[in-house]
Amino acid sequence: MFGTESSLSMFLNTLTPKFYVALTGTSSLISGLILIFEWWYFRKYGTSFIEQVSVSHLRPLLGGVDNNSSNNSNSSNGDSDSNRQSVSECKVWRNPLNLFRGAEYNRYTWVTGREPLTYYDMNLSAQDHQTFFTCDSDHLRPADAIMQKAWRERNPQARISAAHEALEINEIRSRVEVPLIASSTIWEIKLLPKCATAYILLAEEEATTIAEAEKLFKQALKAGDGCYRRSQQLQHHGSQYEAQHRRDTNVLVYIKRRLAMCARRLGRTREAVKMMRDLMKEFPLLSMFNIHENLLEALLELQAYADVQAVLAKYDDISLPKSATICYTAALLKARAVSDKFSPEAASRRGLSTAEMNAVEAIHRAVEFNPHVPKYLLEMKSLILPPEHILKRGDSEAIAYAFFHLAHWKRVEGALNLLHCTWEGTFRMIPYPLEKGHLFYPYPICTETADRELLPSFHEVSVYPKKELPFFILFTAGLCSFTAMLALLTHQFPELMGVFAKAMTDAFCPAELRDWDCRRLFMCVEAELEILPAPPSQHFQN
Repeated sequence: MFGTESSLSMFLNTLTPKFYVALTGTSSLISGLILIFEWWYFRKYGTSFIEQVSVSHLRPLLGGVDNNSSNNSNSSNGDSDSNRQSVSECKVWRNPLNLFRGAEYNRYTWVTGREPLTYYDMNLSAQDHQTFFTCDSDHLRPADAIMQKAWRERNPQARISAAHEALEINEIRSRVEVPLIASSTIWEIKLLPKCATAYILLAEEEATTIAEAEKLFKQALKAGDGCYRRSQQLQHHGSQYEAQHRRDTNVLVYIKRRLAMCARRLGRTREAVKMMRDLMKEFPLLSMFNIHENLLEALLELQAYADVQAVLAKYDDISLPKSATICYTAALLKARAVSDKFSPEAASRRGLSTAEMNAVEAIHRAVEFNPHVPKYLLEMKSLILPPEHILKRGDSEAIAYAFFHLAHWKRVEGALNLLHCTWEGTFRMIPYPLEKGHLFYPYPICTETADRELLPSFHEVSVYPKKELPFFILFTAGLCSFTAMLALLTHQFPELMGVFAKAMTDAFCPAELRDWDCRRLFMCVEAELEILPAPPSQHFQN
């Protein structure tokens, strides 16, 4: 034992400062690489790689038991209910205020060189178009068959070419000769309806201005209205006619809604409001387009707050799904009543009045539903173009809301000041958002992943609740910094760090090794004393 320990001690005593520089430098480099990888993995997947590997692979080897397997049937049923709720909360919805691709999204790309839409978002739009604008009987009509393939195309130019082809085929086949009277030689030319979905695609993607898109949508309305009226008369003749009527209804509603949005973009807000109200009266059961959110935004632009309150009274119901538009518009109306005279200093002295308390509670309710919105309204975070699909309670919905409603909050005097003073108080009412909600269901944990798919890569996704850095990232950061500091000090002060290293070695050396070193030192001293000559006093005695 002493031989091994003596060899170790001799090895440590013979090390030079260069060895310590190389050791600490290598340790710093390795820990730095681990830190970079851990940080990248955490930013992309939201968890630590080392922690994930430890839980997934080492825990079963060490005899770890999964808590979920020990639950009884009642808790399993509860978990399944909560999982179903989480899935419904993380459902991706069509953005009711989505922009026009050709006139708005493409113009942004031409100016900045950035793509505002992700592939995942555009793929969802393609699925929506196939669901709304196609049916099983499209193969019977050549133009609709071409458009059925066009909605599946990934290349925008291929889709536009297919739409032009559908219109050309429809133009060629539109002139059908039919006899005016049976067994008569008198003929007339009957014009068949044009393809409404082809005009929709051209208005969405080829038109470079809103005015051009509006012209194309008006042509689509003329064609779509004729198809709707014919299919309405035949819808009871079979399931095929019923599916065709359902498709024609979706096409007509979509065209009218986009025409109203064109009027809103072009400044004809009152005309847009009338078109939206007529559309909601004509098709009251079609709530999938969320036309009431378009109506709320247009009414706020007109500052018709009484009409806004009437719409909220109908749609801000406990049985209906909520949205950021509903919650924050309700908060804006209540804040409008007190915001012009609100002062945080005065409120802290005298307390909140009933109206102020109602406004604060409405803001807290809105912030609990979507905690990402206030940073955009208060301009603490930069806005981007909203995506074509949003995730309710997520960052994508917050961007879509703030993009159109920030001007309405600025128009109400003191509303943003009241929001700035009160919105953070929401989080004091929710001790742990992932486990317990206050007015709504607990905040879903899947929003970050879905938002990263919906939003472009150049946007920093807002995460709630803010995730703490994993332990291994902090550990590797500390290790990298410590070893780098040691390497620098050893390089600059080699003698001092050598003395320090030997002192640390002696401090952490086992007691047996230290005792053996002392004995060896004494033996060496005694051996040298025997070789030395005797002192002068001994010679005089002899």
